[in-house]
Amino acid sequence: MGGHHAMTGAAAWIAITATGHGFGWYEVDPLGTITGALLCAGAAMLPDADHSSATIAHSVPFVGKAVTEGISKASGGHRHGLHALLAVLCAWFLAVGLGWLTWQPSWWHQPIAVGPAVMTAAAVTFAMKALKVAKTWPQAWLGGFAIAGFVAFFAPEQQSWFALCFTVGYAVHLAGDFLTTGGLPLFWPWVPKPPKAWREIPVLSSIWTSGGYWAMPVLGNAGSVREWLMLVPITVYVGYGILHAVIAMFGIDLTEVMAEVWMPR
Repeated sequence: MGGHHAMTGAAAWIAITATGHGFGWYEVDPLGTITGALLCAGAAMLPDADHSSATIAHSVPFVGKAVTEGISKASGGHRHGLHALLAVLCAWFLAVGLGWLTWQPSWWHQPIAVGPAVMTAAAVTFAMKALKVAKTWPQAWLGGFAIAGFVAFFAPEQQSWFALCFTVGYAVHLAGDFLTTGGLPLFWPWVPKPPKAWREIPVLSSIWTSGGYWAMPVLGNAGSVREWLMLVPITVYVGYGILHAVIAMFGIDLTEVMAEVWMPR
């Protein structure tokens, strides 16, 4: 589901970048954690741009639906081209390419990363609406452009992780769909179908389906009870990660505070 994709995207960025409550593979400052979580959440919704009923399709009246329908036709339909490993690679190249789009206004002291700013604005908008941070699309767009504008003008160093964050979010969406019965055409445009003997084995036939899709359907169908249950701890984790980052901006380490409360010296 759209909101679930967004939440798992945010969780992935926090896990990758946080040190006290994550893997700390790519450490960023608290602002990078917050803005990156929103960007990653939005990017995690982009593969569903091939579905005319997806959240993104409603982002702009008439235009959003027309764009998603066009993308759907160009990519072969829902869960086709945009849901393959090749699409993740393309997402990386797109993000890197956008990083080259800059503008040096005469009234500002440094170049503005226009490409990342525009994509960040859109992705954050999608995330804010999907996560119900904003109630309406106008509110979501206002928030998206405000955050992207602030980063572009006043925290341009944050753009150093734009390509990584964008690609991680996109990949997390595919990982989520891989855990459902629908599966993915991982090697699209090559979609090999399993031999007949394979299709007759119950467990294996759900991993490599008769349609040539691959899955590890531990969550069952999209929107299942198992999916909702999985999102409970993920949502708590994201909430803690964002709270930790907000407090850290004031020089306070929430992890140390909690440790002091539970295990006082």
